[in-house]
This record gives sequence, structure tokens and C-alpha cells, in this order.
Amino acid sequence: MADPGTEAEHIAADEDEPGPASEAATETETEAATETEAADASETAAETDSESGTESGTEATAEADPAPELQAAAAAASGPAPEAAAEGDPAADSAPEPSPAPEGAPRPRRRGWAAWSGRVRERRAAWRDAHPTTASVLSIGVTVLCAVLVIAALVMPNTVVELGPAKFVRLPSEGIIAAAVALALPRRPRIVLAAVFGVVLGALTLVNALDMGFKQYLGRSFNAILDWSLLGDAESYLEDTLGRTATLAVSVGAVVLVLLLFVLLALATIRLSNLLARHPGRATRGTLIAGVVWITCSSFGVQLAGGVPLAADSTATTLEIKARQVKDTLHDEAEFQKVAKVDAFGNTPPDQLLTSLRGKDVVFTFIESYGRSAIEDPIEAPGVDSTLAVRTQALAKAGFHAKSGWLTSATYGGSSWLGHSTTMSGLWVSNQQRYRTVMASDHLSITKAFQKTGAFDTVGVMPGIQKGWPEQSYYGLDKVYNAFQLGYKGPKFSWSTMPDQYALQQFQDRVHSKKPADGKSRMSFVILTSSHQPWAPIPKMVPWDQLGDGSIFDAIQKAGNKASDVIADTTKSRQEYGKSVQYSVTALTEWLERYGNDNTVLVFLGDHQPIARVSGNHASRDVPISIVAKDPKVLDAIDSWNWTDGLRPAHDAPVWKMSAFRDKFLTAYGSTPHPKTN
Repeated sequence: MADPGTEAEHIAADEDEPGPASEAATETETEAATETEAADASETAAETDSESGTESGTEATAEADPAPELQAAAAAASGPAPEAAAEGDPAADSAPEPSPAPEGAPRPRRRGWAAWSGRVRERRAAWRDAHPTTASVLSIGVTVLCAVLVIAALVMPNTVVELGPAKFVRLPSEGIIAAAVALALPRRPRIVLAAVFGVVLGALTLVNALDMGFKQYLGRSFNAILDWSLLGDAESYLEDTLGRTATLAVSVGAVVLVLLLFVLLALATIRLSNLLARHPGRATRGTLIAGVVWITCSSFGVQLAGGVPLAADSTATTLEIKARQVKDTLHDEAEFQKVAKVDAFGNTPPDQLLTSLRGKDVVFTFIESYGRSAIEDPIEAPGVDSTLAVRTQALAKAGFHAKSGWLTSATYGGSSWLGHSTTMSGLWVSNQQRYRTVMASDHLSITKAFQKTGAFDTVGVMPGIQKGWPEQSYYGLDKVYNAFQLGYKGPKFSWSTMPDQYALQQFQDRVHSKKPADGKSRMSFVILTSSHQPWAPIPKMVPWDQLGDGSIFDAIQKAGNKASDVIADTTKSRQEYGKSVQYSVTALTEWLERYGNDNTVLVFLGDHQPIARVSGNHASRDVPISIVAKDPKVLDAIDSWNWTDGLRPAHDAPVWKMSAFRDKFLTAYGSTPHPKTN
């Protein structure tokens, strides 16, 4: 019986089957082959019928009685019979009869792929003949590996926390159905369908892997329509963290791994389908038994250790979820465009906007990854809470007081711009598609409301921006300072282009210390970056009057932790994350203590929680928010919000959706709603 691992050889043998003359010359080999095939005839009858057609009938006749073939070969060798020569037209009679190829003469040479593949088959056949036991063991081993690969792809979970041995010993319904279909198809359609099935499995495995990464970092699954653009941001992050060479190696390795995944799964499914076709009897019985077992286990809810169901339909479920996600995404685009056109303050006249803050110097600041975990996690919280307590007291001595609460962010673990835009627009901007819609709309943002009044200069300080930023128009900022316009000559701290303390000093020197023209007030929008992952190395506070051009941070950066060491250690990541938040909060509140005045109003908050590896797999999306001012009227205006006094919000302080903040803020500080409808 043919070995299960040599389907290509069987196909080649069918295509290059020897003619009668060759069989006559190798009678001994023909008889040996006849005995081998006869022993396995009952098992391979179905496959032989479907693949060989009338050739099979001829072979069966030859195997039963090789004598007629030998007689025909002898007759062919001795030339045409006289009767045959006498028949036909005269021209045919006069034509020379082609002489048969002499025994042992080489076949006509094939070229190109056919020649190469033929040589490969011949060498493989020769090696198998020389090492039959090794070849058999190797063939069985490869087949087992193919089965393991396919089953693993069929039952693979899409979250890191679900990875475990029990998940990979389940019985996949999709594999049973695929086996039944393969048994019912002829050879060529079966091979094509098996290859397609393998490619689809490869795509689903890739999607599951992306889901794992997105859930681990962003707290949500991968969106096949919207999230491909984020891969470029991920590459930039790796380059800033690990360096150009390491990032290039990772990128090339990822591409090669993906291509290899598709190729291996396609080859594996083809090999397994060929194995089923060569043993249709046993394969059919096995498929029926597996189907009955799956239905039984599913009906009775049979579970493995940890409550994992034995009967699995992971692939079908993933396909259904992703199809629904695509449909919902396309539908959401149209619906959100309608929502964005509705604005409670869209038609409010300039003189009815933010009347309570006229004459104030208002600063909105986002602290990167400043989430509830920083304040309540047992590893991160002690240091952060101590910093908040110390800074609350220091500000109080300087005459500043604060109230704090919670906002539920529209994003998690990353995509900070979604948190910024949600807070400022009052719309739930939870994905890139919504973000583009908002940025292209005229929906009023808090920052643009200040510009619309005509009573404020509006300025942005964005040390994380290193390219064009068309969002400036939506946010209504008259001037924006990006990473290249702040005069920094010191080292980068992984992703962060410069320490927060330096960025705040530049904000002071270039913006805050200068009075606006025409007696206007000022609204500033500042995005800090030092608490951005990977939280290594972390800057340290230095004397404010020694900041200079930032060169003072060279030694601090060199003495800091390596990003690769922190990334690889979950506990260390949590510890260093807490330290980075302490640094950012200290830098911001020291700036306020040092440079704030009676008219300064500081609103600062987090954009999102840190990644799940730091905040935990079941952490909320809440971020702290604080409003700090010397003028008691500023805090009296939000007294009804029931926020906690000080910089640290209480555990049970009010929690709002981040998108609710805009309307509450505008209303609290003297804005009159004049709705704009769709």
C-alpha cells in the first residue's frame, strides 16, 4: 500500500505511467507491483475509480493477466501484420513505418518545472527505496504535525488569558465538516478546496493573533476595516523604543512568519485531504464517529478542565463575529456622521460662550496613560497617591485648590488622540473612522469654543507631534508648537521626544509668560508624553533654572533602564509606569506652583488607562480629571458635580463618560445652548 506522505508521487505515477513496451521489458517489476496493489485493492478502489477512469480498468486487466500485454508488446516489436499493411490508402502504404524506441532508451527530456519536479520525485523515490523505515516514520511524523497545525488553527483562542493546553485539545466542528466535504469530492476540486481552506485558516489565525495584541494593548479586538493604519504607528513606536535595526528585523520577521503560516496551513490541509482520499473507508467511519461525538458533547455540555467545552466551533464563531463587525463598522460610519451634525452649542453666539472664564488663563493638559490604575492598583498606587497628596498640599500653600473626578475614556492602552477628541468634542470617538469624521466636521470643540468667543488667543504645545497636524484647524488653535519647535537638544526617552518638565518650561517661556495681544485672555492645549509606554528610561526632575536646551538630561537618560528590560517584565513595567506618572504629575504641578497666577485655571486629566499588562485584564477605562485654580469662583461653578477635593478623586467619586464633559464644562462656565440639528 502506498505511503500516506507521497501523494505527489502517486499523481506523477498516474501521469507518467509506462506503456506496454516498457512493461514487457520489466515483467518482474510489473508482477511485484501487481501483488502490492492487489493487497490494497479493496482500500483504494474508490480513489482509483475517481482519479484514473478507464486507465484503471486497463490496469486491472493487465494485473489480472499480464500475458496479453506481453503478446501485444512482442507483436509491436516485430512490426505490423501483413493484413494491416494491406489495408488503407496507397500513400499510407508507401510511408516508412516509425521504428520503436530501443529497450532502455531514455524518455524525451522534459523542460522547466516539469523537469525539475521529475528529478525531485526520482531522487525522493530513490531515497525512500534506500531508507524505507526512516521514510515511513518521517511521513507519519509530517502527517501528525500537519494535523496538529490545522487543529491548533481551528481551536486557537483570541485572547492571551485564554491560552492553555485545554483550548488545544478540543474537537473542532469545522474540521469534521471539512473532512466530510473532502471525501465527497474528486481529486482536483478536493485539492483546490483544501488549499483555499488552508489559506482561510491562515487568515483567521492572523486575525486571532492580532486580536490578542489589540486586547492586550488597546482593550478591544482588531477591526479588519479600521485598524490596518495603526500598524504603521506600532512600527514607529518600536523604532523609538528598540531602535531602527531591531524594528526592521522584527518587521521582516513578522512578514516572513505570516507568509510561512499561510503556506504551511495550505500544504497541511492538502496533505490531510489526500490522506483521507487514499483511505476512504476508514476516513468515512472516522468522520462519522467524530461527528457523533461532537454532537453528543455539544448537546450535553461536556467540558474539559477549567470549564472549556470539548465541542468547539471557534472558527465559525470568529467568522460570524468578524462579519458582523464589518457590517456594524460600515453602518456606524453613516450613523455617526448624522450624530456629529447635531450639536447642542453649535449655534451659540460668541458672546454667550464661556462667559465665566473671560479674563482667565486656561490650560488644558493631558497626561499620557494617566488612568485609575495609577491611583488604585496595589503596585502603582502607593507612590502615585503619595505624590498626589504631597502636590495637593504644596499647591494649597501656593493658594491653589482642586476638585477631582473620573471620566470613562473612549480608548484604552493607546490611541491617545481618541481620548483627546472625545473630551474636547463631546462625541464618543472610539475608532479611527469616527476620528476622521469628527476632524472633518464643524462640531464645536471646547478649545474652538474659546477661539470662537474672540476673547482668547489659543495655543497648542505638542511635544509628541513630529509631522504635519491638520487637526489644528478642528481644535481651533491659532498657533501650535510641535516637537521640532521647542528647541530641545537633549536625548529622547524612548517614544517621548523630550521630558515633560522641559516641555512645560518651553511653554512658559514661549507662551504663558507673554501677554496676548489686544488685551485678550489665553487658552492653551498641552499634551505631555513622559508617561508613555514603555516607561523606560524615565526622566528625573532637575532644577528649573538649569533646564537650558535639555542637554542636562543626557546623563539621566543613559543611567535609566533599558526599554527592552522593562517590556519583558510585567511587574517592572507596572512599577516603572507608576514612577512615570509621579514624574509627570510632579512636573505639571510644580510648573503651576512656580508660574501660576490668580487667573490661571488648570484642567488636567488622563487620556486612557495603560495597557492591560499593566492595568490588568479586567481594569476599567476610567481616568482621573482635576480642575485647579486660585479663584474660588472657578471651583464653586462645579460644586454640583460632587467631585472630590484635592488632586486624588475618591474611589466612589462621580464617573461620567468622557464625551459628557464638554457639555457639562461649557454649561458650568456660562455657555448658553443653541442647538444645531442635522
